Amino acid sequence: MTTAQLSVYFFLQIAVIITACQLVGRLAQKLGQPQVVGEMIAGVALGPSLLGWVWPELQRAVFPKETLGMLYVGGQLGVGMYMFLVGTEFRADHFRSRFRSAAAVSAAGILVPFVLAFAMIPWLHGIPGLFAAKAKPMEAGLFLGAAIAITAFPMLARIIHERGLAGTPLGTLALTAGAVDDAAAWCILAIVLASFGGSWGGAYAAIGGGVAFALFMIFIGSRLLRGLARHVSPEVPLSPTMLATVLVLFALSAFAMDAIGIHAVFGGFLLGAVLPRGALTQKLREQLQPFVVIFLLPMFFTYSGLNTRMAVLFEPGILLAAGAILVASFCGKGLACWAAARLSGEAGRDAMAIGALMNARGLMELIIINIGLQAGVIEPGLFAVLVLMAIATTLMATPLFNWIMRKQPALAPRPAPVLES
Repeated sequence: MTTAQLSVYFFLQIAVIITACQLVGRLAQKLGQPQVVGEMIAGVALGPSLLGWVWPELQRAVFPKETLGMLYVGGQLGVGMYMFLVGTEFRADHFRSRFRSAAAVSAAGILVPFVLAFAMIPWLHGIPGLFAAKAKPMEAGLFLGAAIAITAFPMLARIIHERGLAGTPLGTLALTAGAVDDAAAWCILAIVLASFGGSWGGAYAAIGGGVAFALFMIFIGSRLLRGLARHVSPEVPLSPTMLATVLVLFALSAFAMDAIGIHAVFGGFLLGAVLPRGALTQKLREQLQPFVVIFLLPMFFTYSGLNTRMAVLFEPGILLAAGAILVASFCGKGLACWAAARLSGEAGRDAMAIGALMNARGLMELIIINIGLQAGVIEPGLFAVLVLMAIATTLMATPLFNWIMRKQPALAPRPAPVLES
């Protein structure tokens, strides 16, 4: 296929993708779900699981295999930019305010999923279509544990802000525990990616390089970047020079993490997390977020959907594994966080609310499993199972939280963050 033909397909695909994601996303909003849930479902629907099943000729005509590389690059840019914007929403004060109470909840939300994951690995590792043949039980267990332990931190923040719970004990506890859980899951994923090549020398280099880069960004990069904030005025948009500077820094950060063998999303997130707060991060979100969320991110959803073949779930072994993983994911994470919150002295209703919020996985789950599929850790069978788990747990999070909090009227609403996942 020539370059000119690829460009023709690209523009057609973009039109189809944006239209589908907007339509299904709006429907999800009307049903009381975050728009991103609808967009995740739209991505799966455009793949072989629905469109390819109902009208395979049309699906192959719009998304021929030769064009998947374009969607992959666009999707990686989208998810990298998204994680950068998530980083700009990161609040260090949440850690300081209730860290001790949240430590129990986050520890339970990490330890129990990993215990369950490792308990299932001897069985799951032998089922064809789940893990790559060269994936060792330790690597498989760490990856599955991270996939179960992850929390959709930006969506959690959105629910808390919309309910007017930001700054309350419940809101602060949930945000702190969610942030710690996600940080731990990403660190473990980085270890899996670094070790999967089979050379622990390379793994140590990647892990050491990642830690060194993170420490540099936190303690040195953050100070160097403070000068950027002095050139930003709250009353005017970012100048082209300032926007170009930030985008170059983003590209270099993503490149650095990719080059050492981890993943570009870590670089984007770290840069966003250390940028000086205030007008700079606010203007970046205002100018970048619409394009990233509406144009770039749907390519990631669709690329994920094109790799999702729900038909594999009808294979007896994978279907049984899917049921076990869904139960372990929902009950293990939710009940563990609920129990830890209760033992920490939280009221019964608040503890249940924390369990419901921490169980949402959303886009963060899709990012992890796409990285795992790209790296060759997992196979399409487990990918489909975890896509289903991500959608199911995210669909349940908001209505379950609202049902738990139904007797508690919403406090004065606060401005919602721009991101959700």
